[in-house]
Amino acid sequence: MSTLFSPFSLGGLTLRNRIIVSPMCQYSGDFEGNATDWHLMHLSEMANSGAGLLIIEASAVSAEGRICHTDLGLYSDANEAALARTLAGVRKYSDMPIAIQLAHAGRKSSCTAPWEGGNQVAQDAGGWETWAPSAVPFKETDRSPRTLDRAEMTRLRDAFASAAKRAARLGLDVIEIHGAHGYLLHEFLSPLSNRREDAYGGALENRMRFPLEVFDAVRAAFPADKPVGIRISATDWVPDGWEIEQSVAFAKAIEARGCSFIDVSSGGISPHQKITPGPGYQVHLAERLHKELTMPVIAVGMITDPDHAESIVTSGQADMVALARGLLYNPRWPWHAAARLGAQVKVPPQYWRSQPAGLKALFEDARGKS
Repeated sequence: MSTLFSPFSLGGLTLRNRIIVSPMCQYSGDFEGNATDWHLMHLSEMANSGAGLLIIEASAVSAEGRICHTDLGLYSDANEAALARTLAGVRKYSDMPIAIQLAHAGRKSSCTAPWEGGNQVAQDAGGWETWAPSAVPFKETDRSPRTLDRAEMTRLRDAFASAAKRAARLGLDVIEIHGAHGYLLHEFLSPLSNRREDAYGGALENRMRFPLEVFDAVRAAFPADKPVGIRISATDWVPDGWEIEQSVAFAKAIEARGCSFIDVSSGGISPHQKITPGPGYQVHLAERLHKELTMPVIAVGMITDPDHAESIVTSGQADMVALARGLLYNPRWPWHAAARLGAQVKVPPQYWRSQPAGLKALFEDARGKS
């Protein structure tokens, strides 16, 4: 029996298998952070992919926390209503559990979409002031962000909690807090971006303080029986930056506060990072954390081969694997993986007739029968 396609418990939630649809920014909302028809199409496709859990893209907890004007947000009544309409359409044809990633882009906000260059937008051209732990820009050519004071940090912590309450009203099953890829919470963790001299900077314990406070606020605002996890960058890939030993310390601290899982990525804090990408290039980071923790661990990073994914969970390197670009390229990846590994996936009955000859047990129907 395939381990990848075996059920997995995430807190009180049981997933059909261990394949996760990673949060993938689509940069396709309207200028107010509202979901559009693109999200209905995209999320419906992912929700019928046969994965165990779908995580909605990074959704900003405040307007200035968006990466670009067309980022998804969950900071207003209009955002909540637009996402409710999208979720109603998705859920009509899929019962896959749905999570959302809550985020604030910090000094990496006010940018264009990747296909427009991804560069920072000047304030006189429609951009906005960026905020960060310290007045250190991401790129030398970027304008310096404004250093957050304590009152502003409290407001942002409360914005995460408010977004969590909206997620609860939407009936979402899981929250993942975005603490990776050089965005605000990662900026507090990394000594490359956090140069503060108060209780939130300097020593590791201080740099961890604000991300832990945000976790506590989100955990308190979301139903206690539903999982709240976090995505981290386990290393900056830059000398003297955030690295795996600090990640272990942070992971243990957040696990002790009731974190349900950790999603292990890397990089994003500096344009000077040195990464050699390849299949599973980040899995060793997930494996290290898996050895240190009790809470479940998700591995990511160019995991595109079903046998590779199976080996990651079978060998105990991680409990689950998450795919992003691989699922954009092939939204039926879990179907093909199940065929390779002799497992089953649940698909809509409209697609049952696509079952190839010789694979009559590939699709599980709505009653859980072949």
